[in-house]
Amino acid sequence: MGKQWIALLALTAAACSGGAAGTGTSEDLKGQTVEVVGPWTGDEQKAFEQVLKVFTDKTGAEVRYTPAGDELPTVVQTRISGGTPPNVALIAQPGLVAQFAKAGALKPVGADVEKAVTDHNAAVWKQLGSVDGKLYGFTFKTANKSAFWYSEKAFQQVGATPPATWDELIKVSKAISETGLAPVSVGGADGWTLTDWFENVYLRTAGPENYDKLAKHEIPWTDPTVRKALEELAKLWGDPTLIAPGALQTEFPKSVITVFGEPSGAAMVFEADFVASIITTNTKAKVGQDAKFFPFPSVAGSKDAVVAGGDMAVQFKDDKATTELMKYLASPESGKVWAELGGFLSPNKDIPESAYPDAVTQDLARRIVDAGDNVRFDMSDLAPAAFGGTKGAGEWKDLQDFLADPKNVDGIMARLEANAAKAYGA
Repeated sequence: MGKQWIALLALTAAACSGGAAGTGTSEDLKGQTVEVVGPWTGDEQKAFEQVLKVFTDKTGAEVRYTPAGDELPTVVQTRISGGTPPNVALIAQPGLVAQFAKAGALKPVGADVEKAVTDHNAAVWKQLGSVDGKLYGFTFKTANKSAFWYSEKAFQQVGATPPATWDELIKVSKAISETGLAPVSVGGADGWTLTDWFENVYLRTAGPENYDKLAKHEIPWTDPTVRKALEELAKLWGDPTLIAPGALQTEFPKSVITVFGEPSGAAMVFEADFVASIITTNTKAKVGQDAKFFPFPSVAGSKDAVVAGGDMAVQFKDDKATTELMKYLASPESGKVWAELGGFLSPNKDIPESAYPDAVTQDLARRIVDAGDNVRFDMSDLAPAAFGGTKGAGEWKDLQDFLADPKNVDGIMARLEANAAKAYGA
């Protein structure tokens, strides 16, 4: 988010009020109403409302869900400014959560919620929801952004198996290229996809500690670790025989359809677990049969790691019904409800793997849990929006320019650092 949010937050935090802290269990809450604002619409909204229905059936509390879509940050801020914040919100930007917390708009979670978060998740997830030593939220729904989706037919044609290393990925790509099929489809018209590429390579080449430092701009984008990641990316992006034509004009959904539509224009596409829904909705390919995935390969001997996105549950009030809902959302029970419906992953390690509806989803979920503290949240979502979340500007534009000219490592590093310094206020 931009600096304008901070000024608004400082002026309006006092408008956010709540009742007395509640520490009870899920008992009779009839007559109480809790409002939840979240990003989900369509099928996701229906699934989340099923999660909330279980809570209502259990406690008697009415839960009203308000879908805000992509406008959620604006909707929540406007509600705070008007003195009518929701009880709970699901927010995809940890940086925005931190801004709300520092402005006094959020309530720290209760002891029971904190215990649930500690018990059911790797420590890294608790750290993500903490601000100045207090826990303000937890990731309820996550995305595995470390997946390569591939055409089984294209791999069979060259006798390839899923590559475990970056060098093997390049080798397989070259073999596929020789058949006349483009190896990798890239949705470069949407700059956020390129940030996910960079983050996955950087996490593997620089390690989690440097990833954290770069996310906070504690090291510059001219650091040697950034150079290493860009040079690795250039091995793939810089070879026109390995990338489908028109990458910079290809939007993300089209990059998926290019691989799994008919006729196929490429063998692989990199992106998160939500690729599966695009395949199912827009092509005849069957996920798990025609369309499969492998984890983002190891780079230079790196350990398994996952870049994740997600939606954090936070509370603006601390009355009993709100606290009980937060306890429920932090439990394996709530996640299991949505997991069984599909289209859901969770960092909660105590949701049974069998709750996920198919082998592909089970594998994606297991890899998030198994990565433990080697999971890192999407760096661009941790950054100020001016740098990490603005179309045609900041990191999105800089990495698009790098995709266009992968030899210009020095120039792109300098541009990234200049834009980061401006956005972070350095």
